[in-house]
Parts: sequence; C-alpha cells; structure tokens
Amino acid sequence: MNPADWLGRGVKRADAAKKVSKEAEAPVNAARAASEIIAKVALTTPAPASASTPVSAPPGGRSTRERLKATLRKKEEALSPRVLRRTLQELKAIVDPQVSEVEGGRRASGVAGWYASAALNERRDMWLLMSEEFVADPQKVRQAQAQYAAHVGTPDEAAAEVRFRRATVSPRRRLLQRISAFPEGIRFLVDMRAEMLPYLKSDKRLQALDVEMEYMFSTWFDVGFLDLRRISWDSPASLIEKLIKYEAVHDIRSWADVKNRLDSDRRCYGFFHPSLPDEPLIFVEVALMDKMADSITPLLDESADAADLGKATTAIFYSISNTQAGLRGTSFGDSLIKRVVETLKQEFPRLKVFVTLSPIPGFRSWLHKNAGAMLEKISDKERAALARAIGEASVTAAQFLGAADAAPDLPDKSPVRHMLLRCAAHYLGQALDGGKPADAVARFHLGNGARIERLNWAGDPSAKGLKQSYGLMVNYLYDLKRLDKHRAVLAQGKIPVADAIEDLYI
Repeated sequence: MNPADWLGRGVKRADAAKKVSKEAEAPVNAARAASEIIAKVALTTPAPASASTPVSAPPGGRSTRERLKATLRKKEEALSPRVLRRTLQELKAIVDPQVSEVEGGRRASGVAGWYASAALNERRDMWLLMSEEFVADPQKVRQAQAQYAAHVGTPDEAAAEVRFRRATVSPRRRLLQRISAFPEGIRFLVDMRAEMLPYLKSDKRLQALDVEMEYMFSTWFDVGFLDLRRISWDSPASLIEKLIKYEAVHDIRSWADVKNRLDSDRRCYGFFHPSLPDEPLIFVEVALMDKMADSITPLLDESADAADLGKATTAIFYSISNTQAGLRGTSFGDSLIKRVVETLKQEFPRLKVFVTLSPIPGFRSWLHKNAGAMLEKISDKERAALARAIGEASVTAAQFLGAADAAPDLPDKSPVRHMLLRCAAHYLGQALDGGKPADAVARFHLGNGARIERLNWAGDPSAKGLKQSYGLMVNYLYDLKRLDKHRAVLAQGKIPVADAIEDLYI
C-alpha cells in the first residue's frame, strides 16, 4: 500500500477514534552621521533600480522590461508581451491608492485565482514583474537622502529621517500587504515563495522580491503573534496528519508510530499563526525520561511501555521540524524551545534537565573532504594502530573511510571507532564555516545558547543515520542558567562544549 492510501485510511480511522541603495558620498560629516540609519534601511529594503539600469536576463533571453515594450513573444518566453502588460496592470491595480484595502484585497484574490491555474513558467513571469517593476523611485530616494544628510544635527533631523525611510519603501511592499489582506492571502504568499526559492540562485532578478517577502514574513510571523498549542492523540486527525507529512528528522512510518510519539510520556507542541490556524509552522517532539537518552531506537519503539512520569527528571527534544519552506529565514525554533521548557516546568516541576538527542547531518560529507587532514593530526603511534585495525601497513584517507562504513559492527575498543568519535568531536566543536558551526543542527542549538554535551555511538542505526553520520548522534544541553554565557562564547568564535567532548579533540 502506498503512503497516500494508508494515510487516507488512517485519517478516517483516527477521525473515528481522532518569512538603499547607498548614494554617492554626501558631505563628509553629514554622511558619517547618517551612515548607521542608511545601513539599517538597506538591510530591509532592496536597492532601487533606475530605468537606465540594465536588468539581468537569462542567457540568450530578453529582460522583463524589454518584453513589456515588445510586440511578439519569443519562443522560450511564457507570457506574450500583451499578456505580460495586462498582468502588470492587474498587479498595479491592487496597489491603486484610490481603492480601499478591501477592494485591493479583492483584486489580489483575482490575481491569485489566475496564478493557481497558470503554468510554472507563467508564474515565474509574475514573480519577475513583482520583483522588477515595483521598485522605489530612485530620484525620490536620492532627494530624501540628501535632505536627511543636510538636516543631521538640526531640529529637523527626525522629520528628514522619516521622509528618507518612506522614500526607500518600495511599492512592492505595499503590493505584498494588499495581497495579504484577502482571506487566503498569507497562505498564497507563503506557498508562492516556497515555489520561488529553488530559482533564486539561477535568476538573480528574483532576489529583490525574495528579500522583501522575507522581511514582511518576519513581521507577520513574529513570535508575539503565534500561539503555542499541544498536539496530542486527541487532536483532530487532520492535524495529526500534518505531523506525518512534515516530520523531517525521523520519518513516521505508521499510525502506531505517531501514536507512540503522542503517548502519555511524550509531548508535542507547535507554533500556530491566526492566518494558518490548522497548520503548525514548526513543531517539537519531546520524550520525558529519568535520564539523558543516548539512542533514538528506544524512543521510537512502538512496543515499549510508557515511562513513569512521576520519575521523569529529563526532557529530551528529539525532533524539531519546520513545516513551511516559504518561511525560510523566519526563526521560530529559539522561542519554541523556550516556551516549551516553561510549559513543561509548570506541568512537571521535577524536570531539571533539558537536552536534545540530535542528528549530525553534515558529518559524513565533511569527513569525506577532511579525512586526510584529520589523519595528519594524529600521532605516528595512533596512525600505526589505525592501520593495524584496518589490516594495512599504513592508512590512507580512503582506507579509513572504507573501514568507517562498518561503523555498526565496530567493537568498543576499535581504533576506527575511536577515530570516528574524535573526528565527530572536531567537526562539532572546532569546525567553523564563516565563523559559525559547520553543522546546521549545531548552528541552531548553539545559537540558542545550548552546549555540546555528549556524543552517542550508534545513536541512530537507521539507513538515514548511517548515511548522515555513521550512526552518531549528539546531545545538546540547554542549561537555563548559562544560555547567555554560551551565546557569548559562541560570539567569540568558540564553541561551548562539555569536558568529555574536549577530551576527544585531536
């Protein structure tokens, strides 16, 4: 039975059971005084494009502006010039200052209806129109910037700053606001951005729209507007179905699997937005135990008895999943964990330890690139022991990686196993990418103030776990009294780790 079939049947059974352009230098003193504000505006406002600025186009293709002035469509173009102009006029009609918010929303709903039936390449043409044709007036931006610089240090500085800020706001932002006004508008925009994201690298013309959407989403989906809700086995089956659909860490295999994750010794919480009331934006799964878990296997064991909540001292966050690709760049995880910790402490006062059991998704690919360098770091004696364990006179990177593939069968004292643990400790605790932890999951938890607590051999023996990290998992400890201290350490380019991790460093 395919997933759609069992999921559909399962839903029925459960129902029955349950995201400025900087001007040429002004007079030196005024420019210095204005620089901070200009920089802040530039962070949230795509740089305006002038009519004379060349607009990038796909190799061999015409720019959107050229197509709008044309008569005939070229073979590779989706919308004809006539339809492209009509679509632009319909988008402009949404932001017509003469119409009300309600009417603007109604017009946006009509455009969304066209979009729903449009082909992907036709949708891309609309993205380009939104990105390239709704820009701030460059002349007004220059004038407002010059006026602000001239008024720095005078009683009119604040008013000049306001005028400058307003001048840099593009009509694109107003367009997004109007689209969000109709009932399904926010849902439409989130889905549209999710569909657009894969094309950003290949078509830089879309970046202005993407930056604007990310900025607007960070406002609309601020955690102050989100509701924290518990998801349980008694929740609507349609909501439980969302867990199955969006679970990104440990795939849910069956309804028995999801019921186990929602058992009495488990908790699942999600953030919800009023505009998407039945769709969790992010959710976290928690196991309540009397000790720190070192393997995901018992946590996913459907036949295991529920733990005694009276003895629970440790909350283990073993899966955190974002559900909306269109909200990339909008952070919920930090606030979610904090809110869940506070909720759990109220329900279970005996809880003292808050820790994750996390995958190390980037370790295997990192080691394949750095195995040679890691072997160079160990002593001759250690290299000799590693070679003997592999059955070679000396050990190369390829030979070590080949032996590492047998990770599940390596005995406790195996030099290969010990070397893998040391490499993982180096990857998590010392490898940086742009000044930040190299591993994506590590960046998330360490950025939230956690520290690396313990490496777990064979923590995830599944095919996915072996493919990502040779089965290794890691515990990140959320010491509530030291979160700020850990963030300060991370800000200095160092990674907060427990002594046991440091002891493994090469």
